[in-house]
Amino acid sequence: MKAEIQIENLKCGGCAATIKKGILAIEGVSEIEIDIEKSIVSIASENDNLEEIKLKLSKLGYPEVGDKNTVLHKAKSFVSCAVGRMDS
Repeated sequence: MKAEIQIENLKCGGCAATIKKGILAIEGVSEIEIDIEKSIVSIASENDNLEEIKLKLSKLGYPEVGDKNTVLHKAKSFVSCAVGRMDS
């Protein structure tokens, strides 16, 4: 399965690092690319687990465009961003 998901709250390389780490932890995901300018996450997975991937993105604070982007999502994305910057 290959998918492109446009997400909210993606701001920088720190965000991207956190997303990569989180999504690569999902079983079957073999490849992930993140276009920070367009806010698009491209994923290749051996499993048909798109819903699981979208849920993980949302939990990290990066919901799919069109989904609810609440204050809580925004707060989580700031934390994910900061953690990603420390790790990189």
